[in-house]
Amino acid sequence: MRFIYSILLGSALGAGSVFLHGSLKPLGLFLSLAATCAGVWSIGRIWGGRNLRIIASFAWLLVVLRAGFPGVSDEYLIEGTAVGVSLINGGFLILLLAVLIPA
Repeated sequence: MRFIYSILLGSALGAGSVFLHGSLKPLGLFLSLAATCAGVWSIGRIWGGRNLRIIASFAWLLVVLRAGFPGVSDEYLIEGTAVGVSLINGGFLILLLAVLIPA
């Protein structure tokens, strides 16, 4: 059950990051990265184990990377601007940090 919860929480954090990073341009990006780090770290802190943090990180990456590809009507949720690229690159580094921090 913890496995499923970590997938759901990672996906929810990813969706929240996608929708939050574009609002209030610099602040939304920093807030979404901070929430991602705290959320993934807390999954390992609450349920114990680095494996659950890795699973949540992969779920976050799947959601965010899918949002960067064009949709049915050629719309992008993450644009190729500095903020969008910073979300993808910074998010990967933040996830790496959240997984490596001891619980």
